[in-house]
Amino acid sequence: MLFRQIVDPKLAQYAYLVGCQQTKEAVIVDPERDVDRYIEIAADENLRITAVVETHIHADFLSGAREFAERHGTTTYLSDEGDANWKYEWARSREDVVFLKDGDVFHVGNIEFKAVHTPGHTPEHLSYVITDRGSGATKAIGVVTGDFVFVGDLGRPDLLETAAGMHGMQEPAAQQLFRSLPRFTELEDYLQVWPGHGAGSACGKALGAVPVTTVGYERLYNASLDAASRGERAFVDAILAGQSEPPLYFARMKQANKLGPDLLGDLPSPRQLSVSDLERIADSRGHVVVDTRLDRSAFMEQHLPGSLYAPMNKTFNTVVGSLLVDPSSSIVLIVDSVRVEEAVRDLVRIGFDNVTASATPETLAAYFAKGGRSATIPEIGFDELERLRADETYAVIDTRYQSEYDAGHVPGAIAASYTRLPEYLDDRIPRDRKLLVYCGSGARSAAASSFLARQDLDVRYVNGEFSSYAARHEQTLAESLTS
Repeated sequence: MLFRQIVDPKLAQYAYLVGCQQTKEAVIVDPERDVDRYIEIAADENLRITAVVETHIHADFLSGAREFAERHGTTTYLSDEGDANWKYEWARSREDVVFLKDGDVFHVGNIEFKAVHTPGHTPEHLSYVITDRGSGATKAIGVVTGDFVFVGDLGRPDLLETAAGMHGMQEPAAQQLFRSLPRFTELEDYLQVWPGHGAGSACGKALGAVPVTTVGYERLYNASLDAASRGERAFVDAILAGQSEPPLYFARMKQANKLGPDLLGDLPSPRQLSVSDLERIADSRGHVVVDTRLDRSAFMEQHLPGSLYAPMNKTFNTVVGSLLVDPSSSIVLIVDSVRVEEAVRDLVRIGFDNVTASATPETLAAYFAKGGRSATIPEIGFDELERLRADETYAVIDTRYQSEYDAGHVPGAIAASYTRLPEYLDDRIPRDRKLLVYCGSGARSAAASSFLARQDLDVRYVNGEFSSYAARHEQTLAESLTS
């Protein structure tokens, strides 16, 4: 048996290539939409991907299952568990799709996969116990747990409510997750555990950075399993407490993966822009400029009018997916030429296919040097925020997660997590006041400030460490928690 974990570091997502070296067949577990890289990895191992299997209907990326089925003739294995609201509608009438129930077994070459229904994160969720029959093994080697069990944590059960808008679902889902736990804890301790995500994913709150684990290790050290040892009520309270607001695009991914993502085919190939092209871009609102420069102060000092700031780091997908609502938007990238394909892949994985053009930071600098039209967002520190916040013409916007806000915030600040900011424009963000926008370090508030400025709001970007402000104003923060 050949086994490869394939990592998307920005989404902290793990896909798995499992191959039978005797028959040269392979299965890909939970692939993302740009499937060419999986095919290339398999070919390098002298394998051909003949099957795709999914653990559940994903919320954080577009699945590659339909892409494989339509363009590469694979057999697709999908869950047929759960309620009628979350069935794979795109696949119902296809002859090349096999729907699985709890306990069903299928083979790819001499590798055996046994489906285990493990609901809670989603109602239809399946895990897969894998046995290498080709080596003569009679016992399993490991289990693909998807978003059921992570290293150090469990999949969050609140997304159907907080992301997909199905009200009243999170507590029953947490109870369902609790009842699923014996399906994991009763497995042999030696079994390897191959989760769907690692540290940095929004599908849990305390995922470990180690890529794999074992059942026995998680029984000893998984904090959520430890909470379950104190009973269902303690578990439900613990697993729901402190979950971050999910990125706004999660609801769109969930629906698209249920109905069937659009076929991607070849990756978009954005044309390279010149200085004169940027002059035309600056005078048009028929696109969204996504500026990926890492220096956020440089962005604040000078950028193309209306640009969305989304640095090319691990936050890139979350920022764009949360703050750019329309997936059909024509996107122009400001990005280093060597990272254009990386940015394009990141965007198509969350459904932004209309990436039309790109310009390098050097081209942007040359445009500014020629006197091209630009915009600025004033940058201040927390000392200046403290001086201005008493002025009634200002409003303070806290773009951290609600749990961080609840632990301590600038007095009078409005809680508006950057991952849901477009939802808050009408009911939380005042349009008649100047906005002082902060977060924990300046990273999230930089993206949020660019978004709010794009809405023609008067923004001051606060760049600094909230922890330093909190240390200098302990009494002020204590008063904010009791007011």
